[in-house]
Amino acid sequence: MTDTGPDQPARRSDRTRAAILTAARERFAADGYEKATIRSIAADADIDPAMVMRYYGNKEGLFAAAAQLDLRLPDLRALDRPEIGATLAGHLFDRWEHDDALVAMLRAGVTNPEVLDRLREIFASQVGSAVAAVCPDDAPTRAGLVATQALGLALCRYVLKLPPVVALTREAAVTWLGPTFQRYITE
Repeated sequence: MTDTGPDQPARRSDRTRAAILTAARERFAADGYEKATIRSIAADADIDPAMVMRYYGNKEGLFAAAAQLDLRLPDLRALDRPEIGATLAGHLFDRWEHDDALVAMLRAGVTNPEVLDRLREIFASQVGSAVAAVCPDDAPTRAGLVATQALGLALCRYVLKLPPVVALTREAAVTWLGPTFQRYITE
């Protein structure tokens, strides 16, 4: 059955936007912000570069849309207090492993101040809220310390590709990071 009716252009527009964002996330992850181009993203999405410009204006607008990230953090209040650090470490490790947009933001944030600001905003607001829910005392500092570990691991694993960090399994990463997160959040 083919699309017909008044909402057909809207659905096609939604599919085009989704294809552009998917291609952009993959390209930014593979090439980084600086090397990714509108032309390469359009080619990956199998559309004309003018369509990318039509929907997103420029590369910065496209990246901003592609970088709308929800860390989907677990509700730390729902956990037994001794499980908070390990649960959060496992969750963040899984997000880095399975979300090219996060990796793209990290790579781009190393060289692009606007992207770095967006990455800071995501971690400050989302990790800050999660931590404040279980420990409001010094929540911004506690969340900032959690971010140092999460971003440090990600930088060393996905950008610098330090062999011992790349070799870490999920279980090993949780074993190393969990107690540190626990201490930062609950002690």
